[in-house]
Amino acid sequence: MNPRATKSHFSNPPTDRTTLAIQNQVTAMAADVFEIGLFKPDAGATESVMIPRVWGAEAILRSITWLRLQNRDGRNIYVRPKGEHDLSLVDDLTKDALSMMKAGGFNPAVVVETSLNNFQAWLKHPERLSKEVSTAAARALAEKFGGDRAAADWRHFGRLAGFTNRKAKHLDTSTGLYPFVRLIEAEGRVYPEADRFLAVVKNDVAQHKADRERVREQLAKMEPALRNDLKSIDTFRADSRYAGDGTRVDLAYAVYAFAHGATRSEVAAALRSRDLTHKGNQRRQNDYVERTIKKALSTMERGR
Repeated sequence: MNPRATKSHFSNPPTDRTTLAIQNQVTAMAADVFEIGLFKPDAGATESVMIPRVWGAEAILRSITWLRLQNRDGRNIYVRPKGEHDLSLVDDLTKDALSMMKAGGFNPAVVVETSLNNFQAWLKHPERLSKEVSTAAARALAEKFGGDRAAADWRHFGRLAGFTNRKAKHLDTSTGLYPFVRLIEAEGRVYPEADRFLAVVKNDVAQHKADRERVREQLAKMEPALRNDLKSIDTFRADSRYAGDGTRVDLAYAVYAFAHGATRSEVAAALRSRDLTHKGNQRRQNDYVERTIKKALSTMERGR
């Protein structure tokens, strides 16, 4: 399938298929500046696992020879817009999922085949999104079309077309070759359902913010009833020992709070005082809170 491309603004015409694919992809993505990531998970002791670059579109084209050399040396070549942007990446899609997207008015701005019958789609929104809204949109799209939720956030890398996918599982042992990452479509247009979809996403984000604020207010009312010397969960969140790992913080706080006489409802309220939307829908968030509480109680029981 030949990629359909938006009008190019490059000064020089493409000279080969790799150049044409890259030119069409970055033109359709239409970011002012891109981050390029050259990832080699099995890098040697003297090598960097990730080589980052921050380039405009023209600089990417000028660097194709070097990118090819790095790709042949085992590096996967990735791309994403730098900073907040107007795109959402949906990873790990099937052909049927792409058909569903188009039928439902979620026509991608860019479609890339990363390996045989496995696709990534970039959807273009009518405006630049905040990090919170962008992440919520990516997660909603992944859930709606069966994409990879682990890759659904505001700044996830997608593959740059024209190079090979160097994941070991894609190596053709009979030929010793890796599959090329192919640009399938590069329309570069805003999807028809954008306004309606974003209105729902923004409303959900606002609702979650309101819910978290309400929980914080409830927690503030509960805390005086607890022991005066009981640390708040924010103290644990600020503790460098947990390195910002929310799951570790939640468990450590729950164990601590129960040991100091807090009730299940008080611990649950504290756990909900951070954004848990990355855990999934409300049922999954509830399940996470309940699992954390049970694990904390079990940890205490083993320690007795």
